[in-house]
Amino acid sequence: MATIEKLKEERAQEWRDELRKSMKNKERTDIPRVKMNELDPKYRITCNEEVNSGLTIEQAQLEAKRCLDCADPSCMKGCPVGINIPKFVKNIERGDFIGAAKAIKETSSLPAVCGRVCPQEKQCEAQCIHLKMKKPAVAIGYLERFAADYERENGLMQVPEMAPANNIKIAVVGSGPAGLAFANDMAKMGYDVTVFEALHEIGGVLKYGIPEFRLPNSIVDAEINIMKQMGVKFEANVVVGKTISYQDLQDMGFKGIFVGSGAGLPRFMNIKGENFIGIMSSNEYLTRINLMGAAKSECATPVLNGKNIAVIGGGNTAMDSVRTAKRMGAERAMIIYRRSLEEMPARQEEIHHAMEEGIEFMTLHNPIEYFGDEKGRVKQMVLQKMELGEPDASGRRSPIEIPGATETIDVDVVVVSVGVSPNPLIPSSIKGLEVSRWGTVIVNQETMQSDVKDIFAGGDIVRGGATVILAMGDGRRAAENMDNYIKSQN
Repeated sequence: MATIEKLKEERAQEWRDELRKSMKNKERTDIPRVKMNELDPKYRITCNEEVNSGLTIEQAQLEAKRCLDCADPSCMKGCPVGINIPKFVKNIERGDFIGAAKAIKETSSLPAVCGRVCPQEKQCEAQCIHLKMKKPAVAIGYLERFAADYERENGLMQVPEMAPANNIKIAVVGSGPAGLAFANDMAKMGYDVTVFEALHEIGGVLKYGIPEFRLPNSIVDAEINIMKQMGVKFEANVVVGKTISYQDLQDMGFKGIFVGSGAGLPRFMNIKGENFIGIMSSNEYLTRINLMGAAKSECATPVLNGKNIAVIGGGNTAMDSVRTAKRMGAERAMIIYRRSLEEMPARQEEIHHAMEEGIEFMTLHNPIEYFGDEKGRVKQMVLQKMELGEPDASGRRSPIEIPGATETIDVDVVVVSVGVSPNPLIPSSIKGLEVSRWGTVIVNQETMQSDVKDIFAGGDIVRGGATVILAMGDGRRAAENMDNYIKSQN
């Protein structure tokens, strides 16, 4: 007698076969790629509302028809958490939006988040077969967001299937994407999971590092609330390595610890005048506004504002910072980047949105000195003009100074966004934990297990700075292997 799962799979195959027959492949590839609905730039710079408005049902179903449901779906090879992309996309095509959301959640704990902030164009969409036919990739990220939003907006989010409780306690350090993905998978396997967060809000970089015009806090909270219903416990204002130690966790009965404490230590450029008032890291700037409410009149959190705000860097965090500055009232909000626009690592969508919003891009410029006023506040910056030389180790062309070519501009606030280093607190507080010269925790890349056998780690504390989805992939891999480790000890 066929099992229920086998019957479900047979039925799924039946309707997928029907969809294949309903439209020829050439008809599917001839459908233009959908365009995301967006708020008008003139309006959105006046508020913190989400820029992307999502797809309508009609848009989502038409875009889903573009998927060819490949026998060997290359798109899945580009997904760090292994989402069954054709399955969820074909569910959207046939109108089973809840089925689509369930298919995504088989391997992803934060679909509404990933649908908004993951660089699909470099991952799943980069592997889409449409590209080989000189056609735009299927908008997998937009469709993922659509399915997750449909489920949430219709009050249909559900607790996933859970294994029986095994009463084994597991600790998670950090509530960012790596920690949340790990906690989700361990809870589903029956473990008693507690997440410790140093800040007063749960969500880590998803809350303090990404503005609400890209990722509303309500989206993150909805995903976290499901985890709470799964039994995951969250403890805020707990600094592991300071307020409680590794030994304390062991004494409390935790049999495994996952470290996902991120890369919260900002880097600066160590140039003359960098200590003037008004020069800060992107971490500080975004945390004050995103997490501490500095943009809200009812909050007492201070943040420096100015007419001329410069952001140093070309990544997503730099884009978040400069677009935030525009919304905070800057008349001239600038990106200062030492390479050209083509080398800029930020997502193309973010660069496009920034340009629409009136952000000025000063590429091939690099700050070399700051001047301050009599009160010690920055008032000017000196920029060295650059040109591109030969490619560096990453493949990008190296910037080279043009001798004698400098420019001085007026600035009130400077936000430095040139990278971050791992939080040193955990590595320095646990004896025997091997750390690289960059401050990252060294783990077995296959298992995410450290030399301290009950400690696993993932995300930026291991990678030194990466994407949400890569951190989630680390968390899922660590959960699978910690489960194996714990079972081997019993």
